[in-house]
Amino acid sequence: MLEQPVNVAVIVGSTRVGRFAPVVAQWFTKQAAAHDAVVTSVIDLDDVRLPERLGTASGPDVDELANVTRQLAAADAFVVITPEYNHSYPAVLKTFIDWHFNEWQAKPVGFVSYGGQSGGLRAVEHLRQVFAELHAVTVRDTVSFHGAWNRFHPDGTPKDPDGCNGAAQKMIAQLAWWAVALAEARDKRPYAA
Repeated sequence: MLEQPVNVAVIVGSTRVGRFAPVVAQWFTKQAAAHDAVVTSVIDLDDVRLPERLGTASGPDVDELANVTRQLAAADAFVVITPEYNHSYPAVLKTFIDWHFNEWQAKPVGFVSYGGQSGGLRAVEHLRQVFAELHAVTVRDTVSFHGAWNRFHPDGTPKDPDGCNGAAQKMIAQLAWWAVALAEARDKRPYAA
């Protein structure tokens, strides 16, 4: 059972040169900070050196990734910030997700997506399937930015904050509820995948 705020790991899922993800991540972490039931830590995949091959047992990349793995294991919930690339999510995000297994189990995942006309929603739909296979629970409500590059001021604040800020608060509340419910369930009966 959680006696303290929900520990949410925010995963910034893009490493592309010129990426827009840091703008979205900064906005989201400010939204989460306004919610007293959660605390966040950010895992920016641009700062994570992933091993070249899945299943690698040792080496400097694996040792470095162990710190991130511990951060995921300590998290009560996750928020994935993702763009949409070619009707799906970035390859680096898939590699990162696949490198871990137990860390995701019986924990909730929320999504903040961005992109062109679809706002990254196709990426989110694909990610829901992946996280279901990892025994994670995805929250229904998401935040998406259609035409994201035109939705923010140069200082990183949204041009129309009411809609996105309200959507973020709703998703954070759902994520916190699921995190507490699943922590209580895991406490009473360890999850077996």
